[in-house]
Amino acid sequence: MEEVEETKEVKNNGQLIVDATCTPADIRYPTDMSLLNEARMNAESCIDYLYSNFKDYFEKKPRDYREVAHKVFIAYTKQRKPKRKVRRKAIRKQLNYLKRDINFIDDILLQISEAELLKERKLLKLLQRHETIKEIYSQQKHMYTGKVNRVDNRIVSVSQPHVRPIVRGKAGKNVEFGAKISLSLSSGFSFIDHLSWDSFNESQDLIPQIKKYLERYGYYPASVHADKIYQTRGNRKFCTDNDIRITGKPLGRPRKKTEENKEQLEKEKKQRYQDDVDRIAVEGRFGVGKRKYGLGLIKSKLKETSETDINVSILVLNLDKICAEELTEIKNRYKIRLKKAS
Repeated sequence: MEEVEETKEVKNNGQLIVDATCTPADIRYPTDMSLLNEARMNAESCIDYLYSNFKDYFEKKPRDYREVAHKVFIAYTKQRKPKRKVRRKAIRKQLNYLKRDINFIDDILLQISEAELLKERKLLKLLQRHETIKEIYSQQKHMYTGKVNRVDNRIVSVSQPHVRPIVRGKAGKNVEFGAKISLSLSSGFSFIDHLSWDSFNESQDLIPQIKKYLERYGYYPASVHADKIYQTRGNRKFCTDNDIRITGKPLGRPRKKTEENKEQLEKEKKQRYQDDVDRIAVEGRFGVGKRKYGLGLIKSKLKETSETDINVSILVLNLDKICAEELTEIKNRYKIRLKKAS
């Protein structure tokens, strides 16, 4: 007789705690003037290199007014609180100096053959930097002429053009500059589910994070612990359809307290408080990662190496969790042996 295999449905189990944070890059706080000044100095270095290695294409070395531009920048930085007109005038001058340098570099590069450009390895790096400088000029010019303070995909570092401003709205750090990560915490272990250098709304990550939990463990979590930004109607509906309890107050007007539902309301209130307490664990993981394992300041310069550093920090965070559990188990065994010996 054929044996009939009985399939048992696995019930939802465990907790999924989710949150997002920024991993700051090692750059100075960017201002429009400092960024334009750095871009201008890089353009001048490119001109010097082209002049020293491709003199045949030069009638004479162009005047770049670097000393005058530097004096304008120093005079501006010495002012404690420059007014708006003073700031706009200084930015306009730096934009004009930078435009002159960019135009000259473009004219010379058109004359140099592609074969000659490929021979010079250092020149290729300078050309990549030159493209970044042109984008910075375009963005700063747009903000200057439009009298606005924001632009899409804003570059805040000449040496690290992949870094973007991430608005967090936290005390003391309204804006951070670095990669933003969505982290999920389950059974004490941390997982990076989304890493991006552009800002994103982390509430869109909740459903994919729940599905990844299903792939890891073979069942959905019994509860999802997240702050208010995750508690959208779409996320709530997905959790309800899959018998997952999502933390937070229910939508709609609060129920009136009566003698019949008094006990139930108190129970729900205690449950919400406990859910908030459980959610603190992910904040603790962020704190340990930033304080001990380098997530607080990513010092790598390249985009790829920075992402590697972030992932390695989370890996070490999980290894630390495993080592702590092993150490606790060893201590417990040692205490049992001492008791038996005594």
